[in-house]
Formats: sequence, C-alpha cells, structure tokens
Amino acid sequence: MKRITLEHLLKHQKHKTYPEQYDYIMSLLENAKIKPLKASGTNGKKPALYREYWILEKKKDYSALEDELKFKLLPMISVDYYLSHQDVYEKDRQWVLMLNDYLKDSSKLLDVQESENERSFEIWGHEKFLTRGCGKHILQRCGIDLKLLNVYGTTEPLAYYSHTRNTPQNLLILENKDPYYSMRRHLLAGKDTILGARIDTLIYGAGKGVLRSFRDFDLCVEPYMKDSRNMMLYFGDLDYEGIGIYENLAEMFQERWGIRPFIPAYLAMMQKAKTAANSGDEKQMLTCLPDTKERQNRNIRDLFFSYFGEADVKKMKKILELGKYIPQEILNITDF
Repeated sequence: MKRITLEHLLKHQKHKTYPEQYDYIMSLLENAKIKPLKASGTNGKKPALYREYWILEKKKDYSALEDELKFKLLPMISVDYYLSHQDVYEKDRQWVLMLNDYLKDSSKLLDVQESENERSFEIWGHEKFLTRGCGKHILQRCGIDLKLLNVYGTTEPLAYYSHTRNTPQNLLILENKDPYYSMRRHLLAGKDTILGARIDTLIYGAGKGVLRSFRDFDLCVEPYMKDSRNMMLYFGDLDYEGIGIYENLAEMFQERWGIRPFIPAYLAMMQKAKTAANSGDEKQMLTCLPDTKERQNRNIRDLFFSYFGEADVKKMKKILELGKYIPQEILNITDF
C-alpha cells in the first residue's frame, strides 16, 4: 500500500467547498480506494478528516488463470505453487504453457538425450533459458525434475594429443599448458617415453578446470581413451593447489580408475631444483625456490604422498611447510 496525505488527495478539489471536499473523501472511503491512517490525527475541522491515508490497490481477478491452472495443464505439471501465487503464474504463464505444449505434443523427443541449451531452445525457443534464464525456476514451480528433460551439461572440451590409439594405454593429465606443449613436441619428435615411462595420450587439464571437464569425460573423448584397462596419471605443480587438484580428481574417479601421480616427473622436479641451486645442497635449494602463491587452499590429504617413498615425502612436505613450491615448468623438453 502507498501512503498519501489529505492535502495531496484534495489537490484537484481545492476550488470546492469543504463539505464537497469531505463528501469526495467519503466516497473514496466507501469505494475502498483509500483507508485512513488513524495515527496521523485529524485536520481539526468539522466534520473531521484524517491527515493521511493508505491507497488501496484494487484486488485483481485471477479466476480465468485459476481455471486454466486447474483444467488446461497436464496432470504431470503440479499447479499447487501457482494456485497459491497466481500473480507469479501471470508472469510465468507464457513459459509454463510452452512447457505444457511440449510435454503434450513432443514428449517423444525426450527419449534422445540433448544438451541443456538444445533442449531449452526446443521447448522455449531460447537456447540459454535453462542455463541463464528462469527455466529451472519454472521447472521447480511446476514440480518437474530436470532429469525428465533428459539433458546433459556441457563444459569446455578437453584438449588432448594421442600418440597412439592402442589399448590399454597410459594417459597423462597435465595441470598447465607449457608442459603439455613441450611433452607433445617430445612425442611428435618420434619418442615413445617421457622420463622413462611410456605415455600414449596427453591431456591438458587447465588447472582446476580439469575437475569440470572430467565430469563429462565420456562425452569429450574418443572410445579408446575410456578403456577401463588404461592407466591414468597426473602431473601438476608441487604445491598445495596442484596436489589438491590431483586428490579431488582421483576421488572423483576412484570407482573407475585409480588415478596416480606421475612419480618420475615429481622426482625429476625435485632433483632439478636441487641441481639448480649450484651446490646441490638441499638447504640452498629451498631458499632458491619461489614462494607459494597466496590464498592457496592448504586442505590436502595423504593420498598424493602415499605413492612416494618416506624420504621423498619428507622433502616434499618440507618444501610446502616453508611456503615454497616447484612449478611444472622447471622441467622442459630437454629433460624428458
């Protein structure tokens, strides 16, 4: 309700006598167009009028929409929410009816899985209605589970290079693009191994992006890469974030593959860092390493370290505890 003063109500009645002004205010009250704000007090005249009023909005007639909800929509569309929020239905009506028509006339199309954007356009004529519009709110209000639409989400596709398509094979996921390009050049030069291990396919993980991309792994890659006999390896920066990415990825795919750290690369990183310190002294190496990037999530478990020997784990943990890290880029094509 909107608040209004008596003076404003009588703005266009100033030329009239007070009895006429009084009658005008009484007619507004009788027709339920205004309601007195008694706390405002009266104007001191006879007969008295209150100094302020509430403007009453006319109650909208939703009976036609109520009939539509009750009798024209498919039984599978729940109308409970909209019957209680008919003003919301008035706004959503166009989209609800389009959904109703689709389920009534084109439900067979749901037998074939489509992307969210494809299905969104198919139903509402807007490809982003589900992902960026109010499509999911419409479904929720209609009591329709997104699973009914038989859709899949799409992420940025994985970038990968396959040196062979033989199975079983070893696939190596790389956190950063520099080692991906360097290792790809190494394999293209006719080599079959990297740091003594046979590698058949390289996958560029793009940092934390690998967690999103791997959720759609089956949609992104070729059949030979999905062979359950394959060995999946991971190589990232030797820091909290890199280890965290590995552990989250390994946990996500634990029922399918036992994703392992690419041990030869991590050992080569530490050895090269030690050698780069000139004297080869471990203490000197630690002072030469770069500082850990700020605001890294340090919540890592022991899954990563469980693949290494006790002495190597001790060295790696010391690097981390001192706020240092070793980037993947310490290794280059001459090291592989």
